[in-house]
Amino acid sequence: MKKNFWYVILIVSALVLCGFTFFNDAEKSEFSLDALYDYQKEFKTEELSVCSTNTAKTYMDYRMTTVVSSAQYQFMKNHCTVDKKTGFLYDEEGFIAVALGSYYGVIGDRYYFTLDSGIVLPVVKAEEKADEDTDYSGCYHTMDGSVMEFVIDSDYAADYFGANGNGYVLDGNYNNYSLFNGYFVKVEKVLDEKADKIVTYQVDPSLPTNIDIFNYASGY
Repeated sequence: MKKNFWYVILIVSALVLCGFTFFNDAEKSEFSLDALYDYQKEFKTEELSVCSTNTAKTYMDYRMTTVVSSAQYQFMKNHCTVDKKTGFLYDEEGFIAVALGSYYGVIGDRYYFTLDSGIVLPVVKAEEKADEDTDYSGCYHTMDGSVMEFVIDSDYAADYFGANGNGYVLDGNYNNYSLFNGYFVKVEKVLDEKADKIVTYQVDPSLPTNIDIFNYASGY
């Protein structure tokens, strides 16, 4: 019995030391990137200004967030699920977890970011870019110009999207993936109230896109 007790203690200690890899990893609902080609807005919104048209879309591994008492740690632990196919994290409503600067709200705020291709990205602010790492307005990361940084499980993401010799998923920039390619033309903050009419966006995935190679992945 004493041996089993210490065995349990060792397992729990290992989980704590590894961050929150034990958090809600079970699938809450089906998650599919293909659904973004015909995404339906379900909530009322208020439009905000687009603070930058830079196309860079970097990423960070969610396990880099290790301060248990922080709002972002608690949000990801209690509200996010890891998609074991793509590596994306998403909340109860299917909004994709991202890091944004202080220009765009607080942890837990949801947004619709529309690309020039017409693709609507439903995202939730699960992490915040530090003010010292962004421009004066808290909009974009000064080193790479990215407004949005996806919060992912880089192991699953590397298997799905691929990682080149530098070890970065998509060379460190999700703009290199056709679905996410382009600059933002519209930003809407999602309100709690459901919309009366669902707005549908349809994009032809066969449309040509220009690949912007950007060899940087900021994980902070």
